[in-house]
Amino acid sequence: MSSAHKVLSKIFGHAAFKGQQEGIVRHLIAGQHALVLMPTGGGKSLCYQIPALVRPGTALVVSPLIALMQDQVNALQMCGIAAAYLNSTLSPEAVHYITRQLLTEQLKIVYLAPERLLRPQFLAHLDDLYRRQSLSLFAIDEAHCISQWGHDFRPEYRQLQLLEQRYPQVPRVALTATADAHTREDIVTLLGLSAGRTFVDSFDRPNISYALNRRYHWQRQLETFLYRRHAHHCGIIYCRTRRLVEDVAHWLQEGGWGALPYHAGMSAERRESHQARFLNSPDVIMVATIAFGMGIDKPDVRFVVHLDCPRSLEGYYQETGRAGRDGKPADALMLWHPDQALLMRNQLWQQELNTERQAIEERRLMALINYCETAQCRRQTLLSYFGEDSAGHCGHCDNCTENYGQWSGGERRFNGVTFAADQFTPRMSRTR
Repeated sequence: MSSAHKVLSKIFGHAAFKGQQEGIVRHLIAGQHALVLMPTGGGKSLCYQIPALVRPGTALVVSPLIALMQDQVNALQMCGIAAAYLNSTLSPEAVHYITRQLLTEQLKIVYLAPERLLRPQFLAHLDDLYRRQSLSLFAIDEAHCISQWGHDFRPEYRQLQLLEQRYPQVPRVALTATADAHTREDIVTLLGLSAGRTFVDSFDRPNISYALNRRYHWQRQLETFLYRRHAHHCGIIYCRTRRLVEDVAHWLQEGGWGALPYHAGMSAERRESHQARFLNSPDVIMVATIAFGMGIDKPDVRFVVHLDCPRSLEGYYQETGRAGRDGKPADALMLWHPDQALLMRNQLWQQELNTERQAIEERRLMALINYCETAQCRRQTLLSYFGEDSAGHCGHCDNCTENYGQWSGGERRFNGVTFAADQFTPRMSRTR
């Protein structure tokens, strides 16, 4: 571990590990397998990057996120680390060059998508490296994608079970920010991690304030929230449909806000342009479907708003976790209507699911509805879903704070009388 501490200090500039990082790093350096559950912004990448630099050979990091690959490789290269990525953005010549670097053991860390790793020719290259004992570890990021119970299931991830069969001596670590009990079990089984260890860090993000309001007039509610809380801040507004994304972005732009739309119906060039502006600006508001956000490492996002009910508590936790990654105060506001729950239940019943899957999805939906309707502490309810106990009320969610409506556009009480926000909040000029 002395080498690990030197890498942590000299390369990454940290004086000490935080949370369970040190235990995870020690475990992987020793060549053991692991499942790591750590909240967004908790430092998951260091858990495999440091063992990759300490152990001999090359580490393969499997990720579905092109943006994450590029960001992390750029950061590693700036630190003087021989790192590269292989994805669809590269030319054939660049792919060939990086592959030659990999085979001649010039790289310490290589990021790639599961589809590329599973190609027969690439597996043949890995077989060669394995025979030479030149593979240091496999890190499977966003590991919840491997589970059919997960909120972001990707079929190609399930084929990663061949890593255990083909390269049994190479340590494997699966990492995710969100996984309930069923998803964890699936990850461990499919990746052959039963002989390894599971590390679960706290899911609590104490700097995020959670609030939920009944959606009745999203323009007025959003206007109140932005003006009273985030007039010059960067944030994300999630919408269920592409049409609502465009409508909200247009409405904000008309009011003088630096808002940009993002959804899968846009051209790749436009999405990349909007993403770059968001990453490089201190006050851009990204209005997006859930197609946006995974792998985006922007520390100063001050708020995340859901204008529709999220798909699940796992998805909600991951999406709200994109706020406040710098540890400073941030807000998570959800606007919802009970009719949304009815619609989601009808959609669930229309799917052709087996009995076990149907029961699991219904329990997930009920957990989401309970979170929306509870009068208890939001943070306690959210942490309880992930199997974590919390002592006492948090003191800064809507159910623990009486004045939340003054900034979130929700109901508020004066002298025992309840008023809706638009009953006494004057119309404000939206010119910034």
